[in-house]
Amino acid sequence: MPPLTFPAASLTPATYVVDTNVILVANGQHPDVSSACVTACQDWLQRIMAEGRVALDDAYAIVGEYQHKTHASDGQGVGDAFVRWVLQHVDDAARCDLVTLSPDALRGFLSFPVDEGLAHFDDADRKFVAVAHAHPERPPILQAADSKWLDWAPYLADHSVQIRFLCQAEVQEFHHHKFGC
Repeated sequence: MPPLTFPAASLTPATYVVDTNVILVANGQHPDVSSACVTACQDWLQRIMAEGRVALDDAYAIVGEYQHKTHASDGQGVGDAFVRWVLQHVDDAARCDLVTLSPDALRGFLSFPVDEGLAHFDDADRKFVAVAHAHPERPPILQAADSKWLDWAPYLADHSVQIRFLCQAEVQEFHHHKFGC
């Protein structure tokens, strides 16, 4: 597992794909994580809003998931603020890259890697991987506490898709409890 890393003093011009669970953890909507995990997620989102960039799909499936799981219009959490920021910057090419995804009947998206190790990858999470894989810079996917990604990370790395685990202790603990390894 790669070591836990935090944003450098400056993110520019770093681009990230942000999994929804980072937003939910930053909002305090995941009761099983530590305060350090919440803080790490909040710090990353605040840094991205201050000086980073995001990659999203141009059909707004990622944005739609963000909106469905948060209270962007009136929520007070850092995750809610991040979703508001995304909505305000979605058309700003300096802050947001919109990636076109082509559908695929078997993989969900043509840009989702062909790999037997990813055959059982969650359908709902494929859009994040497809955006990262289709993006010319292959931005890392920020991941908070979804332990299934631990199993998929090596297969994704084989396709130049990196997962940055913001809550490494929690994700390993959850994985152990869920899968016994």
